[in-house]
Amino acid sequence: MIWLTWRQSHLKAASAAVVLAAFAVLLAVTGPHLASLYAGSKIGSCQGSDCGGPADDFLQQLYGSSLSGASSVDGTGTYWLLYLLGIVIILMAPAVIGIFWGAPLIAGELEAGTHYMAWNQSITRTRWLAVKLTLTGLAAMGVTETLSLMQAWWATPISRAVGRGGCCSPIAMNQFSPLVFATHGITPLGYAAFAFALGVTAGVLVRRAVPAMALTLAVFAVLQVVMPLWVRPHLFPPDHTITTLSSFAAINVPIERGTLTVIPDGFDSQPEGWVLSSGAVNTSGKPVSAVPAACMQVMQSGKASHPALLDCLASHGIGIAVTYQPASRYWAFQWTETAIYVAFALALVGYCFWRIRRRLS
Repeated sequence: MIWLTWRQSHLKAASAAVVLAAFAVLLAVTGPHLASLYAGSKIGSCQGSDCGGPADDFLQQLYGSSLSGASSVDGTGTYWLLYLLGIVIILMAPAVIGIFWGAPLIAGELEAGTHYMAWNQSITRTRWLAVKLTLTGLAAMGVTETLSLMQAWWATPISRAVGRGGCCSPIAMNQFSPLVFATHGITPLGYAAFAFALGVTAGVLVRRAVPAMALTLAVFAVLQVVMPLWVRPHLFPPDHTITTLSSFAAINVPIERGTLTVIPDGFDSQPEGWVLSSGAVNTSGKPVSAVPAACMQVMQSGKASHPALLDCLASHGIGIAVTYQPASRYWAFQWTETAIYVAFALALVGYCFWRIRRRLS
C-alpha cells in the first residue's frame, strides 16, 4: 500500500522538489549580498534607540534599490520584490496543497471507482485511508515548513533591522504583521495540515475532484481572513499603557477641522510588539479628540506630521494610550494558532475515517 501511494503521488512529489530547489537557488544566490548590505550598515554597532535611523536607512535601501545598486523610492527594489515573492509563495503553498494534493486524493479514487480494487485486496478501508493521509500529509507539511525556514534564513537581516527599531517603510513588517506571522515560525505547519485535511474531507463529501477543489479553496480562504482579523487578536488579553508622543519612531497627525487623530508607527519600547489600537489621551487618561487652540497656530497644513505640532501637543499633556501584545508572546501566539489548525485538521481526519468506514460503500 505504501508503494502504491508513492506511485500515485510521485509526480506531485517531483513538482514539489522542483519548487523547493528553485526557491533554494534563488535565495542562495541573493542571500549573501543581502547579508553583506546589512553588515555594511551601521546597525550592528549602534545601541538602543540610536539604531532606529540606521535600521530605517537599511530597510529603505532594500525597498528602493536593485542588485546593480540603482536606487529609487517607488517600491521596485530587488530585495523588496524578492521578500514579497517569498511571502506569497509560502502563503499560497497550503492552499495549493489542499486543492491539488488533498481534494483529489480520495475524490479521484471515488470518482473513478478505483477504491473498490484496493478494498477487495485484503486492505481494510482504515489502512487504505491511513496510509494515504499519513504519507501525503507529512509531505505536505514538510514542503510548507521547508519553504518557511528558507525564507526565514534569507530574511534574517530584515528581521534584525525591524527588531532594532526600523519602521516607516513597507518592508518594515515586524513578527506580528499578518504576512510575516503567517509565513514564519510554525504556523505554516498548521496551515498545511489543515488545508490538506480540508481538501481530503471535501473530496470525501463531494466525491468529485473539481468541485472538491473549489470548495477547499473557498473555505480555506475564508478562514485565513477570519483568523488574523477576528480570532488572533483575542487569543490572549492585551496589555495597556499610556506613553508619550516621543515613544514612537514616527507619528502622523491628520487634522481636519480641529479633530485630532494620532497614527503612530514604530513603538520604541516594543519594536517587535503588536500594537492593536492607539489614541490620544490627556493627563487623566481620557480620550482627546480636539486639538488645543494654541496648537492650531503651529500647523502649516491641514494634514501633516509637524515637529512643532507634536511638541505643542506634548506640552499640553497629550499622550498616547496604547493597547498592544508584547513581543514576548510571539511564540505563545504561534503555538496556540498552530494548535487550533492542527485540532481542526485532526477533527476533519477523524470525520473522514468515520465517513469511509460507515457511510461509503
